[in-house]
Amino acid sequence: MNITEVRKVVGRIKANLFKNANSHSVGMLKTNFKGTGLQFKEHQVYSFGDDIRFIDWKILAKTSNPYVKTFNEERNVEIVVVIDATATMLTGYNGVSKLQAAIEICCLLYLLAKESNDYVHALIVADEIINIPKKSGEAGISHLISVLEDKNILNVQGKVNLERQVGVGVDNTQKYLSIMKHLNSRREIILLSDFNDFIETSVVRKILYRANVHCFQLISPLDEAKSLPYSLFASSNRKENGSLGKYDLSGKKELVNEFGKKFKRIRVQETYLDNFVKEMR
Repeated sequence: MNITEVRKVVGRIKANLFKNANSHSVGMLKTNFKGTGLQFKEHQVYSFGDDIRFIDWKILAKTSNPYVKTFNEERNVEIVVVIDATATMLTGYNGVSKLQAAIEICCLLYLLAKESNDYVHALIVADEIINIPKKSGEAGISHLISVLEDKNILNVQGKVNLERQVGVGVDNTQKYLSIMKHLNSRREIILLSDFNDFIETSVVRKILYRANVHCFQLISPLDEAKSLPYSLFASSNRKENGSLGKYDLSGKKELVNEFGKKFKRIRVQETYLDNFVKEMR
């Protein structure tokens, strides 16, 4: 990709991010990532997988209930952003697909990571697992755009390629293992997906028990609609009879009910960048 074109795309993305996101709410975003920094934040109920070094033994002795101390991270944190680029993420609202919203959220994290001396490592789940090494700021956005263009996920204007031929993709085991290898105490995992054709609920359960996993379900009006038009997908993504086949655009309401605050919904028809920032505060 031509570096001049990359810079133009990065400039447009930055302008759109700060036009579509309230500058006050972005400025108020505080890192809530648990680490070994100096500033105590709050107590949280101990969950299986939490680091036992942070258990408050005094509270445990008094109440018999285990709590862990959390801190505002003051040293570098690696944020792993997992973006679902499967076929159902191409649907959206008013020209904005769920995939575009996910990519914009990732770009926003690159910019914020630069300000906090953190890094973003992106994993794109499409026909293959695309690994994008950790970076921050405009350099991270440029690298992300270049890779997504090479993979035909973005076009030369830096916009989501809605005509992309979507293949079979990777199986749930590959997705699970790709995510699990990043689940250590020095990394925070952010999942951006509609969870329609991304990963099985049983796999989500295995991941969400970890305190450093943040799950965001991107949904559009179609996900919550009672009847589903099937003209939104290219013919290569449909069965011969024109039906959506295996795609279940139901919004996966049961996941919200089961996982509560661990599973947050972002609607693309709303101010999704602002809503993401508010959810991460």
